[in-house]
Amino acid sequence: MAMIPSFFDNRRGTIIDPFTWEPFKDFPFPPSSLVSHENSAFVNTRIDWKETPEAHVFKADLPGLKKEEVKVEVEDDRVLQISGERSVEKEDKSDTWHRVERSSGKFLRRFRLPENAKVDEVKASMENGVLTVTVPKEEVKKPDVKAIEISG
Repeated sequence: MAMIPSFFDNRRGTIIDPFTWEPFKDFPFPPSSLVSHENSAFVNTRIDWKETPEAHVFKADLPGLKKEEVKVEVEDDRVLQISGERSVEKEDKSDTWHRVERSSGKFLRRFRLPENAKVDEVKASMENGVLTVTVPKEEVKKPDVKAIEISG
């Protein structure tokens, strides 16, 4: 018969079951009002950038944000800037927070666009929490080839 390992808690004089043990259960965590929401900004906003024959396409996962909370801008030097802010959820004094993992605060991501980007024709749309920014590309002109007659 296999034995399941257990641990002895000297502070309490009890055996700890490793499958149900919660190591942080007795740690005094500060109430949610003391947690700085400004410092928990979701700077880890993930953005994909792919290039197709026609355009550069950026996709950002922004769950829970409305399009009014997101800005898409192009600066003069061909820098695409995507920013936004997720508001902090209203706190009720009678609420007891057990875990705070969802990020809130501001985010900002910047991308330098290549020379072939048509910055005057950028389009953005948002659907199901996914922002899609499409930057059309200039057509690559093939150089004109002129045959030169060789004399001699």
